Amino acid sequence: MGRYLRALLGVAASGVVAVLVLSYTAGAQPVSGAVPGEVGVDVVSEAPGSVAGGGAVVGLVDAHAHLTAAVAFGGELRCGEPFAAGGAAEALRGCDEHAGAQPGALLEAILGGTDPMSADQQGWPDFTQWPRNNTQLHEQAYYRGVERAWRGGLRVVNVLLVANRVICELYPERGSSCDEMDQIRVQARYLRDMQDYIDAEHGGAGRGWFRIVRTPAEARAVAGQGKLAVVVGVESSELFGCRHIRDVAQCTTADIDAGLDEMQALGVSNLYPVHKFDNAFGGTRFDEGATGAAVNIGNLLTTGTWWAAQRCDGAADNEQALASDLIAELLPGGTAGETVLPVYPSGPICNVRGLTDLGRYLIQGMIARGMIINIDHMGVRTAREVLDILESVGYAGVMSSHTWSDREIIDRTIALSRFVASYAHAAHDPDPKLSFLAEWRANRAAGHGGQITGYGFGSDVNGLGPQAPPRPDAAQTPLRYPFTAPNGAVLDRHRFGTRTFDINTDGVAQYGLYADWFADIIQAAGDDGPTLARDLMNGAESYVAMWESARA
Repeated sequence: MGRYLRALLGVAASGVVAVLVLSYTAGAQPVSGAVPGEVGVDVVSEAPGSVAGGGAVVGLVDAHAHLTAAVAFGGELRCGEPFAAGGAAEALRGCDEHAGAQPGALLEAILGGTDPMSADQQGWPDFTQWPRNNTQLHEQAYYRGVERAWRGGLRVVNVLLVANRVICELYPERGSSCDEMDQIRVQARYLRDMQDYIDAEHGGAGRGWFRIVRTPAEARAVAGQGKLAVVVGVESSELFGCRHIRDVAQCTTADIDAGLDEMQALGVSNLYPVHKFDNAFGGTRFDEGATGAAVNIGNLLTTGTWWAAQRCDGAADNEQALASDLIAELLPGGTAGETVLPVYPSGPICNVRGLTDLGRYLIQGMIARGMIINIDHMGVRTAREVLDILESVGYAGVMSSHTWSDREIIDRTIALSRFVASYAHAAHDPDPKLSFLAEWRANRAAGHGGQITGYGFGSDVNGLGPQAPPRPDAAQTPLRYPFTAPNGAVLDRHRFGTRTFDINTDGVAQYGLYADWFADIIQAAGDDGPTLARDLMNGAESYVAMWESARA
């Protein structure tokens, strides 16, 4: 997840009291055939097959997507759904609670910079206010948009079931439990509902293009049929209830064993041991700036302490806005964990919390089960200690999926897995941290960059983080429509109701624009375009091969 806890400050200040509803009722029931007036995909001509010689999968991989976020965080945080019985008119209709001075509108204003008092919050069919590339609380991955991206070359998507108890408990209304494991169970069922819905549209069970896979063999078979292999992962701060309160773990090794067994039964193949907050497994990588201050409040709420940090050399976690060398020198060990307000040393700092004994037990359990370890969001100390374990046994099942690790950590990850995915920013940006091409080139030039066999992207769609804006130079060198996707399909502008999207002016406003983004970043790469296209089209194969190595 991206920069989502900026909302924490606004909601906490409002003094809203939450009301808990304990159950979730499955949404759309499968229908037979397409809904009249449904969104199209605007494909002019289809692509050829998706398997190269020797059975290698040809296509792109989104290693970090949140297609089930509509029912995350208690189920009432967001407006819109990726599918519904009544089609787009039902799934993408406007929401009263996101208009005017309502909680949804106020949160959207904090997160995405929208006007909370705008009376026009309607969705279908005109979409005058959303979706936009910086939409935070409105659905951006309607299934027909996902289908368009698939037809443009996407062959594997890693759907991360996302949970955060703190956000859930701060929101005024909710339709399901805030327990993070309950949130994950709800989303696992919802993802199966989505597959059933698409199957029904295409004539029955197993006939749809959207196929949930549990093993790399299933992924290879599905992608080899030209369908979309849907991998399932989990991104959670309190995995298996393993938070800590003032360094007292709230779980046991038995909880970890039971949790890993349950995850495998749900078809989950990859996990984040650490997400936004410190937990019983290890320390988090800090968010930076004002967002970091907000997320740190969440850390206080869940653990009883602020983040604790000290100066460090080499790889580092993000610097903090509240920094004073004078005050930091007076604190025990140069940390801020027990102070009334957090104050940190200036410059490069590292989370003092590393991998715990329970964290080591979790990592060993994941290795034994052939599960993929998501290294992003771990603090430098925790990540280094995890990588030490993996390197000692030559374990390949590890990845950075959306540019949320220090470059040293990412390079060590590449050395093990030969795979990496970068956050799906625009091709160019004045800030190299917000440029997909700059990140791709930097990883390629790193010490182990020559070992990369394929390259992925992490959309973080519906993850409370922005999608790519239009390229700053799009007016001078636009993507021309119709365009040819890297898999050979030809697509025109994507139409939603009465709205027509153009990546040159809208950026990636919704997931269907990823087909356009694929072509746009390759064009923007200039002389590097053919190399980038090869890396991206080898991305799905590289991901599946990494998964196979982990299970070998």
